[in-house]
Amino acid sequence: IWDNGIIGLGRWIGEGRLLEQLNLSRYWVHALATPLLTLVSFDLIRRSGSAWARKPGAAWGAWLVTVLLIVLEVVTVTMDLSLAPSHQYGALRYVSTESSGPPLMVMIVLVPLLLAGVTVWRRERSPLLFIGTILMAAGSAIPIPVESSVVTNVFELLLLLTLWLTVRKVMNARTLSFR
Repeated sequence: IWDNGIIGLGRWIGEGRLLEQLNLSRYWVHALATPLLTLVSFDLIRRSGSAWARKPGAAWGAWLVTVLLIVLEVVTVTMDLSLAPSHQYGALRYVSTESSGPPLMVMIVLVPLLLAGVTVWRRERSPLLFIGTILMAAGSAIPIPVESSVVTNVFELLLLLTLWLTVRKVMNARTLSFR
């Protein structure tokens, strides 16, 4: 919502320091928030009843991976980020001047999401997160001949929707089993 809101406001704010700083915040929010999906994945695995995830070291490991992913993104992308204005599809935003492929941190975050998807599918009979993660990975890896970044946003939205539905299912299953 933050990301798309800033992009949407760009045409009204116009080029300048304010829009550049708002766009910089998009990168920082991405760097600090996206790795938290690792903790959500771990919690889903734990709540689904995986024995290894109940061990004390597993939680520490999930936190360590999360912190390392934040550091990776901050050091390799966000810290020395140089932005330039870009007009795309009627929107004005500031984008990185460095050209790069799929973000490494995002690709790594998909691994725990995939593991959680497999675990929940096996234990809770719900393949939603697995399907959402596969679609997100495919959408990031396969070039789609559409001249818009909206395709990536659709895959992100599908992933978040399947994640939300999976969290609801696992939480409801645990609530019902403890009554």
